[in-house]
Amino acid sequence: MTHLNRSNPNPGGETRRDFIKKTAAAASFVATTNVLSLPASGQSNAGGIALVLDATDPLVQQPPVEWAVEQLREALRARGFATQSFAQLDQVPTDREIILVGGRGSGLVGQVLESAGAAVPDMPEALGLVRGKAGTRSVLLACGSDVRGLVYSLLELADRATYSEAPLAALGRIERIIEQSANPIRSIARLFTSEVEDKPWFYDKAFWRRYLTMLATQRFNRFNLTLGLGYNAPSNVPDSYFYFPYPFLLAVPGHNVSAGGLPDEERDRNLAMLRWIGEETVARGLHFQLALWTQAYHFIDSPDVNYPIVGLTPETHGAYCRDALTALLKACPAINGVTFRSHSESGIPQGSYDFWPMVFDGVARCGRRVEIDIHSKGIEHKLLGMALQTGMPVNVSPKYWAEHMGLPYHQTEIQEGERFKPVPGKTYSIEQQRSFTRYGYADYLREDRSYGVLYRVWPGTQRFLLWGDPATAAGYGRLAHFCGSVGLELCEPLSFKGRMGSGMAGDRNGYADASLRPAGGDWEKHLITYRLWGRLLYNPNADPDSWSRYFRTEFGPAARDCEAALAGASRVLPLITTAHLPSASNNGYWPEIVSNMPILGNRFAAVSAIDPGLFSSINEFADELVKGPRSGKYSPLEVANWLTALADGADAHLAKAYSLIAAPASPAFQRLAIDVAIQSGTGRFFAQKLRAGLAYALYQRLNDRTMLEQAVNYYRAARDNWKKIVQTATGVYQPDLTYGPERHLRGNWADRLPVIEKDLAAMEKLEPPAAVAMAEGDGRPSGTALLAAALASAAAPAPHPRCEHLPSISFRPGEPVAVEVAIEAGFNVTRARLHYRHVNQGEEHHVVDMAAQGNRYQHAIPGDYTKSPYALMYYFELHDGNGQAWLEPGLNADLANQPYFLVRPVR
Repeated sequence: MTHLNRSNPNPGGETRRDFIKKTAAAASFVATTNVLSLPASGQSNAGGIALVLDATDPLVQQPPVEWAVEQLREALRARGFATQSFAQLDQVPTDREIILVGGRGSGLVGQVLESAGAAVPDMPEALGLVRGKAGTRSVLLACGSDVRGLVYSLLELADRATYSEAPLAALGRIERIIEQSANPIRSIARLFTSEVEDKPWFYDKAFWRRYLTMLATQRFNRFNLTLGLGYNAPSNVPDSYFYFPYPFLLAVPGHNVSAGGLPDEERDRNLAMLRWIGEETVARGLHFQLALWTQAYHFIDSPDVNYPIVGLTPETHGAYCRDALTALLKACPAINGVTFRSHSESGIPQGSYDFWPMVFDGVARCGRRVEIDIHSKGIEHKLLGMALQTGMPVNVSPKYWAEHMGLPYHQTEIQEGERFKPVPGKTYSIEQQRSFTRYGYADYLREDRSYGVLYRVWPGTQRFLLWGDPATAAGYGRLAHFCGSVGLELCEPLSFKGRMGSGMAGDRNGYADASLRPAGGDWEKHLITYRLWGRLLYNPNADPDSWSRYFRTEFGPAARDCEAALAGASRVLPLITTAHLPSASNNGYWPEIVSNMPILGNRFAAVSAIDPGLFSSINEFADELVKGPRSGKYSPLEVANWLTALADGADAHLAKAYSLIAAPASPAFQRLAIDVAIQSGTGRFFAQKLRAGLAYALYQRLNDRTMLEQAVNYYRAARDNWKKIVQTATGVYQPDLTYGPERHLRGNWADRLPVIEKDLAAMEKLEPPAAVAMAEGDGRPSGTALLAAALASAAAPAPHPRCEHLPSISFRPGEPVAVEVAIEAGFNVTRARLHYRHVNQGEEHHVVDMAAQGNRYQHAIPGDYTKSPYALMYYFELHDGNGQAWLEPGLNADLANQPYFLVRPVR
């Protein structure tokens, strides 16, 4: 449990009780919906609601718990129900409904749990809402295993009161809810990357109160204020505000360093605001993390930088960073942890093993426990050892899916070019040797590690369109603690807006239609996104009502279809990212407003999946069709069909929602409907373009004129779908949505259409000479026949046999691991291959044929291979007598599972 700051959270002098009441009243984001402000019909206020706060329970007296009690009180008051607090149960009049508040260790709480036959786990952040008896009184118990667990139980009651038509009935239906956290860390990162776009929210205290309350309510337990990520590296920096953060926050004794042009008063205001944000964060029971991604003070090729750093030299740089960090941590005691980028993009050359121990020492010198979190790209284990030598807790934070968001599982393979394969005689930098760390967990999941592994989902895929898929969020919740990892940090919606000096004043959501801008601020468009991520990272098996009640409140009778439409549309971009990724960098690829890659010239067909172990590229699949054999990987045609099905489902539910919604012109519904239509249209565009790319690849291999005609037809359909997106977005979104200065990082959908038209026109003009037209009877299958068969197989795949496999619970390193799979009788499986590797993305899979014994296939992974500090992962490749192949266990219907087996060594 993170240490909670019990000091007065408001430096302005008001009492803690005044502060709690003030923040509760300010947390008005819950009132931006259609909730009634009076008791629902048939409900009686009677004698009011009694909140019994056990005065003997030290947990109840913790500031975050007192704050959460006030949130519940305010939520009930907003619905017309009076509350009164009591220190003892026998003080409560008999006509009151009773909510008993306490920790699981309280004697009174124990009575209620025993009467109900319930127990709250002795696990961090566990909560209980249990109806039972204390003595002769019937009570609703709100309890927790610790401060956060108790806070969550109270905020859950507040949320149910807010998002229920009949609050008392909603609370009355609670019999037993026991939950515990699946992931120790559930973090949101908010990025400051633009002075013009981000200063307004940074200084807005009303925003912070509502925003931080929302994070706690949705069960995030960490907030990361991220500075210094406005550029990929300290070069061409026009806007340096908070990029090298220290001079923008404080003057460091013994160092005459400043941000040129920044008034001292503004610098001091920044520090006071940072301190206040930290105090507000911990007052809600959240861990406050500060990310300092850049340590460079010299900005290359930046003659027009707005705030040059003055007073530093290479000789004084390290000592200044150390002393500034110590001073900052002492000035802001609510900071619980610091995040660093430690490879060369931080501005510090690779291998600077004098600099980083000095900076880490700056953390140690602050005199309290502060977590050190190190971004994983390009770093050696040696650097982690230096951080561990401080005695502070250390996490390494790899990317989950490079700089994008894919499906919830961790890649089976990384792209081949990212593995280090040295050429004799050449020398390589550390980052070249460790290029495989750009993708995911890399080689950091040693079972004997002394550090935590915290995944970070980067904002390359999803930036501003509304997202909300419970299945995907739950999948991440189940897999963010993969091999004992500690959880996940999400770069929130609108991250990187205005990055690299591209900021513009105005609405950060980019709405040209002012009526669509949320009244409470741009972030409120994404309330459902925060709700799904936070609650399903906490409990992947959460009751769907925890998000459905939000939809019911917003959309009434159309709620179910709004939820389903958004869920289906939200799965489109992660699927595209997983199956077809031209660039691992968020700077090179933005699928929300994708810049068209030409089909002509073979670039599009050559694009690999970010997981080439599970998905084939167009070129790979075309070669399989023409030459064989099949690999069993998911093909571009299967992906195209999935995208089409997701789009069809989203569009059907959206059409039904339009027929049911009481106010179709309402801003909330229009925001959802427009973004669903854009994401659905993007799915259709990519589906048709993947088909066009495959038809063109077959044309190239077989010189079959009909394949060129098919490619043109598919490409025209893709273009037509893009035109529909342009029509949907025109007048809704601004013509220039800026997430960077380059053309492919700004603009809108209309900008991309001419490039699509140009490539299509070039394809339409192709005229294969008669000499290369396919000769009849030459023995080769026609492209038409191959494509028709592949389309039919993808649309209606043959049933696969049921496979039975029971993974080992664990294994002993150095001993063989026996693997067996049994195939359902009656199916003609002719070959089974085992793909296995250590849970180390720097390694390739071993692929072996399994020995057949009837309908069973067996193989033993050798003891020499299991003698390793890593767990084992594996999956099966199966072939039948009809030339078909598939992978087991593969992906399930919602694409949210882990498509391989995992076995960890005995501890």
